[in-house]
Amino acid sequence: MTRLGFNLNASQVVRGVLIAGLLFMLGANLPGHLSYDSLAQLAEGRSGVRTTWGPAMFAWLLGVFDEVVPGTGLYVIASAALLFFSLSALRATRPQVSWWAVPLTVLLVFSPIVLIYQAIVWKDVLFANLAIAGFVCLARLPAAWDRPGPRWLALGGALLALAMAALVRQNGLVVVFLAALSLGAIRFRDGWRQALAWGFGGLVATIIAMLVLGAIAQPKSIGPGKTRDVGMRILQHYDIVGAVARDPSYPLTHIEAANPAGAAAIRKGVAVYSPQRVDFFDTDPTVGKALWATPKDAIRAEWQELITRHTGAYVAERWDVFRWLFLTPKLEVCLPDFVGVSGPEPLVAGLKLTNAVDPADWSLHNYATYFYGTPVFSHVAYAVIALLVAGFLLWRRDGPDLAIAGLMFGGLAFTASFFVISLACDYRYLYFLDLAAVTGLFYLVLDPSLRRAGAEGDLRSDPA
Repeated sequence: MTRLGFNLNASQVVRGVLIAGLLFMLGANLPGHLSYDSLAQLAEGRSGVRTTWGPAMFAWLLGVFDEVVPGTGLYVIASAALLFFSLSALRATRPQVSWWAVPLTVLLVFSPIVLIYQAIVWKDVLFANLAIAGFVCLARLPAAWDRPGPRWLALGGALLALAMAALVRQNGLVVVFLAALSLGAIRFRDGWRQALAWGFGGLVATIIAMLVLGAIAQPKSIGPGKTRDVGMRILQHYDIVGAVARDPSYPLTHIEAANPAGAAAIRKGVAVYSPQRVDFFDTDPTVGKALWATPKDAIRAEWQELITRHTGAYVAERWDVFRWLFLTPKLEVCLPDFVGVSGPEPLVAGLKLTNAVDPADWSLHNYATYFYGTPVFSHVAYAVIALLVAGFLLWRRDGPDLAIAGLMFGGLAFTASFFVISLACDYRYLYFLDLAAVTGLFYLVLDPSLRRAGAEGDLRSDPA
């Protein structure tokens, strides 16, 4: 396309839209939106004292950026830039970029799941960005494999991004396994032994990197009641009370033996149970007190018996919780978006911030509400997109296609893991599925042709 002396191709226009979209998003949102979780982990990152049950890596990263520029503005810029630059890097994986990619890119950057979510200081957003960056590095491998420098740069980028992703989200390890499978699939052309060696080697290397990074990110001290097993115990409480709520006659054998009064309190207080979120337990302190007063061995034994001897009750309770998360039957109660700064005044003041939702924030929220009830805020729609994209890419099977198909399956497997661990229906928990599906669709529209590359070297190395 030639206009006023400029000679532009679709790839360059897509890059321009992504850059403009990043700048617009930052201008509309900086210094970012912070909920209680964001504020608590920023405080933990500043102090170096464990005060939350969230991943230490996220708090540590917030602290690192906060040391450079106080607040979260620099962090938001870095996190969002990681996503936008990853999307831009996908252009180099295709022989030619289609003009169809231009309008899709415009829609992508103005979607609320990008325009607003990329500025929300949540670990779910950073996890999604890191995981996508890792798979994009894998997608760059086929064209770079015969050049040691670019090859190891892509492998190193994938390893670092995926290791950090797995440390940012408790169940993020599932994407590391899918990435290892993708790496093996990419090298399968050299035989199954090579595929196995590279896949297994990539998995081991990423786990080692996780151990090193995890040790670096550990806080200097741990506050009272913030041990690592607290999150698991909360999940056990939720499942046990849920089983009793579904069936009042459900036997609490181990709890009744260890704490008869606690078992009676649980049975009386099951009305506070909701598959929407575990937080409703706070409305009846007697239930929480009864659960926490029961020895942890009795709670663990009760939970294990629920799974192994009352499997039907366990699956029914877990499905009800997962249904609220995945299907979001009442989207508004599942916190579909968040803007401004909101948290306990002492915490906010201690961070030298102010509780506020300014007019620009309200405009962003109102913009998001226009998409409520549409596929833009539907995990099911994104799951369907991910399946369709993965199916097409596995049929075409170019080298980069295998990596992006792995990203699609990573999003789906990550979603499935919440069947076991979900505690609330907050929309952000499955943000990775949504963003991965959008990334896959973006990659597909860059070059929707059915042809398969004749050789890895056919792919461009210059995205300009």
